Amino acid sequence: MSDPRLPASYLQPGSSSFSDFLAQQAPDLLPGRRSVPQGNAADLAPHGTTIVAVAFPGGVLLAGDRRATMGNIIASRDIEKVFPTDEFSAAGIAGTAGLAVEMVRLFQTELEHYEKIEGTTLSLDGKANRLSALIRGNLGMAMQGLAVVPLFVGYDLDHAAGRIFSYDVTGGRYEETGFHAVGSGSLFARGSLKKLFRSDLSQDEAVRVAVEALYDAADDDSATGGPDVTRAIYPIVHVITAEGGARVAPDAVADVAGAVIAGRMGRPGGPHAPIPTDGGQA
Repeated sequence: MSDPRLPASYLQPGSSSFSDFLAQQAPDLLPGRRSVPQGNAADLAPHGTTIVAVAFPGGVLLAGDRRATMGNIIASRDIEKVFPTDEFSAAGIAGTAGLAVEMVRLFQTELEHYEKIEGTTLSLDGKANRLSALIRGNLGMAMQGLAVVPLFVGYDLDHAAGRIFSYDVTGGRYEETGFHAVGSGSLFARGSLKKLFRSDLSQDEAVRVAVEALYDAADDDSATGGPDVTRAIYPIVHVITAEGGARVAPDAVADVAGAVIAGRMGRPGGPHAPIPTDGGQA
């Protein structure tokens, strides 16, 4: 029996892709299908940076600072940029904040819809490919300055390992080894990660490395926010292992950030920088 409250298309078997269904039934709801005025709108919308990912034996983590900027103005000091996308994966957003958050929510629904229709979960590669398609659908917006470039991580149950995927604005997908960073502070964060990363990091050590990298990014990139002790605003860290994903408790991240700040008092350039002997900056 049909339900008069819903169109017939909502009650018929269809694609396991929610975004494909949306493209057919309500395309204007897709982030990349909306019309915007001509010209570069990048300076009119808040942008989020910086995101880092670190793999360790038994898992992977994703961490992000809390600052969003709008041109030369700090638009938000406590934005959230790291989101679980299902039990064993997470995405961090960089780029146009509003579109990025909307895309991640659509991706979360995409994975849930697939599981309900197919009765099983997508493989981690399948999830990474679905996110790639969503990014590709936003290419028109990206050409007008409203780009979304997420960082995607997950624990691969088939390979018993954490994996990291980066993207470009065209939806190109690239698997990274060990660590990666995206956003305006990514150049400085990756430089820090190169110095601190080891293949045998424990989970706690990986959290420390991620916070150190975000600190270094904030030290050189004005769009990246460092630990804000006065307001008690610290990075968000999400860890994924074979048991699933969970956000590291704020108090625990605050303790790590406090240790990083204390370490920088005597060595401003970081753990591997020389100790200043003349009062200058290392």
